[in-house]
Amino acid sequence: MQCELCGTDCGGHCKPALVDGVRMMLCPGCMKHGKGVKEVRGTPAHVQQSLLKRQRRHREKDVYQKMDREIISNWGEVIKDARNKKGITREKLGFNIGERTVTISKIENGELRPSDDVAKKLEKELSITLFEEVKEVHTPVSKTSNQGLTLGDFIKKED
Repeated sequence: MQCELCGTDCGGHCKPALVDGVRMMLCPGCMKHGKGVKEVRGTPAHVQQSLLKRQRRHREKDVYQKMDREIISNWGEVIKDARNKKGITREKLGFNIGERTVTISKIENGELRPSDDVAKKLEKELSITLFEEVKEVHTPVSKTSNQGLTLGDFIKKED
């Protein structure tokens, strides 16, 4: 089992504690940040089984896994140039993709970043490319574990 504050694997030594009114399972090192809570004896077996299944089912997910594309930095200029080359007005472009003229204007002026859905519609309508591939994404890693940041990384260490 992992400590819910620092993320370290504490085997079976985690104990329940209250940290700012939130019940958490803490390792012995993090117990100084919480107030101990009496364990409830006689928890129904089906509850314990479902908790064990949930813990086994838990898998680490990389939230950046599907973020391999990013919108180009000069999207407004590219959209405006492509619209002018096609010879259509902002009103017509907005009508064709289902957006308001004001929205098209703000996007072209760089005041509003188009959502991914709107950007895809603009790409299709204007025959342009607004997304570029992202080469590499770095996720921050905790000092205590290789599983990313935990709440413990944000706590001021008391020495």
